[in-house]
Amino acid sequence: MKILNTTQIRELDAYTIEHERIASIDLMERASAAFAEWFSANYGNSRPVHIVCGPGNNGGDGLAVARLLDELYYQVEVSLFLFSKTSADFDTNLKRLKRRSNVPIHFISEDMALPVFAENTVLIDAILGSGLTRPVENFIAYFIQYLNNQKITRVSIDIPSGLFADKHTTGTSIQADRTCCFEAPKLAFIFPENNVRVGQWTAVPIGLHPQKIAEAKSHSHYVDTDFIKNIIKKRNKYDHKGKFGHALLVVGSRGMLGAALLAAQGCMRSGVGLLTVHAPEALENALLSTLPEAMHSRDSQAYFSKVPKLKKYNTIGVGCGLGDHEYTADALEKLIREWKRPMVIDADALNLIGERKSLLKYIPKGSILTPHPKEFERLFGVHLHDFERNTTQSAMSVEHEIYIVLKGAHTCVSTPEGACFFNSTGNPGMATAGSGDVLTGIITGLLARGYAAKEAAIAGVYLHGLAGDLAAEKIGQESLIASDIIEHLGAAFLEIR
Repeated sequence: MKILNTTQIRELDAYTIEHERIASIDLMERASAAFAEWFSANYGNSRPVHIVCGPGNNGGDGLAVARLLDELYYQVEVSLFLFSKTSADFDTNLKRLKRRSNVPIHFISEDMALPVFAENTVLIDAILGSGLTRPVENFIAYFIQYLNNQKITRVSIDIPSGLFADKHTTGTSIQADRTCCFEAPKLAFIFPENNVRVGQWTAVPIGLHPQKIAEAKSHSHYVDTDFIKNIIKKRNKYDHKGKFGHALLVVGSRGMLGAALLAAQGCMRSGVGLLTVHAPEALENALLSTLPEAMHSRDSQAYFSKVPKLKKYNTIGVGCGLGDHEYTADALEKLIREWKRPMVIDADALNLIGERKSLLKYIPKGSILTPHPKEFERLFGVHLHDFERNTTQSAMSVEHEIYIVLKGAHTCVSTPEGACFFNSTGNPGMATAGSGDVLTGIITGLLARGYAAKEAAIAGVYLHGLAGDLAAEKIGQESLIASDIIEHLGAAFLEIR
């Protein structure tokens, strides 16, 4: 799913109106009906609904929603907050509402008392739309904050009022519990900094022209199941283990052998044909008892100190539990310089590169780096906000011709072409020790199997999150541990198929 900016959405609206020969008021009705259908599926009509409408087309949506919910026997009130000239479609929907319903209509202004809400009220925010270009201020900001202070449920139509869709928001905005947006999410919805503003969001289709959507060029994409179904490969009846690659994991050190085991298990469960784990000798007994399917390449020290022969491997994953020994940094540099194909780099390997930034230029083109936010900072610096960090992530992928998997609630995979793919699976229960090690194993396994680096990164992240979701459905988020993700990886593959 493409994430389009506000200019593209306006162009898409205009194109749909022109080529489907539909009036703008009818397209607004289509959008409002989609919102009303979503709202009625999530909120019963036993609670009072208060819709606050601004003077533009977002307010026009709110007026149409008021009429549609009234027809569904909701107890609806409307407040008009007319701080500027009203749009033509707003005027049309206001006339329709007055003509076809008995919904009470109030006015909001600095000279009048502000509305008082019962605690079970659902407030629908239709004050400002996605075309906002400057922070709200004065009485508009005061009124939005007043709404935020009420002990009510807040639901926004398309975008929370005051939020910028395509850039960092500095001013006040509605703090929505839920947001129902049209056709596709805004980029602002994806980033952690806006969680308190957007709440839980849902995108509903409103029938914008599919050809124009297909032609639209987008820097950002939201990865869904259909996207992944087109990536996952089917196995042939006559395939054998040699067809699915031989991966090498360079992992583990004294005191951090668990990370190595988790990465190894994730790799095997991703469908790799053969796996060799290069790790300290102390790992051997644990590897034999928990994962006898994997082979062990012994390091002579209690940490990574010697690069094994690399010729027989299809790809390498390095970093999980590696430690920060000086000799390990030297061995890592040698490994990166010797290996000429895409590899997966995570955890301590990233931190060592952060200390020796000159190594960035030796990382093989097409490699996949999997930092969490702190590791990303060590590599590329501190950023003021998520939009700035996303710009840097994209730029670094282009500059170094690598894929960067920035882990988080909507893990972002940036590509050497500058595109960003935001993941749609996963849950807070996965914020637990070892979860990232499992992801490294999965991506390494897919890469060894012959998936292109882009496909391995995007599909690996999606499968990892889906396995976490399936685990959380069974045992809940609080008790979820990294091993549960591994145990549900097979079910994740089955669900995609």
